Amino acid sequence: MAGKGEGKGENVAKLANRIAAIKYTLFCFNIVSWIIGAGLFAFTIYIRAEPGFDEWVALLDIYQYYIGVYILIGTGALVMIFSFLGCCSALMEHSTALYAFIGTQVFLFLATVVGSAIILDFSTMNSSIQPLIRQTMLRFIMTSEHPHSSAALKLIQESIGCCGADGPNDYMVLRQPLPLECRDTVTGNAFFHGCVDELTWFLEDKSMWAAVMAMVLSAIHTANVVLGIVLVQALKREEEAMYRR
Repeated sequence: MAGKGEGKGENVAKLANRIAAIKYTLFCFNIVSWIIGAGLFAFTIYIRAEPGFDEWVALLDIYQYYIGVYILIGTGALVMIFSFLGCCSALMEHSTALYAFIGTQVFLFLATVVGSAIILDFSTMNSSIQPLIRQTMLRFIMTSEHPHSSAALKLIQESIGCCGADGPNDYMVLRQPLPLECRDTVTGNAFFHGCVDELTWFLEDKSMWAAVMAMVLSAIHTANVVLGIVLVQALKREEEAMYRR
């Protein structure tokens, strides 16, 4: 009987050690998640509040770009909140709190994947943003005799160093004179790249960092779900073992 009792005691001790390892691993994952979530929140807030950037979005009429940004702003804020709660639930070893934590991680996984997918769909090459920019640029070229369109073209083409929507040929096709801002001030040659590609590369540089942080978070959320389930099952086994003693 003593040998059996000692065997059970050793099993409980091993189980307790496993629970401690899982618990502190989950705690560390939540710390990392909080840091990345704070970085994502700060970076997407910067994208939305960057001086002058909103004027470009309004000028090109590409407000759809902000959809993914808003999702990731909200996701970053929720990650910081739920990561803190995740640390608490892991340290308390409370099964109900852990189940709630697992649910939040599933939700955040979906939010990060959806947010990164949308922001990339409106900021990368061959994405949904390019037809919108092309439509706006062609409209400006067709109405370039109007002061607003002329000023918009001058601002975009001089600032970015591009010409037309897809290149200088847009002016020839639409039978409009090639403006001076379409030419390199040094060589006098027309810019090779159109503004659609140049503006897309500009947006892509911003969005890629946000998408990378979001995808790293989605991987951490997946790991948190697995660790949370394993910890709940381990706690149940520990309770059963203690009850049998």
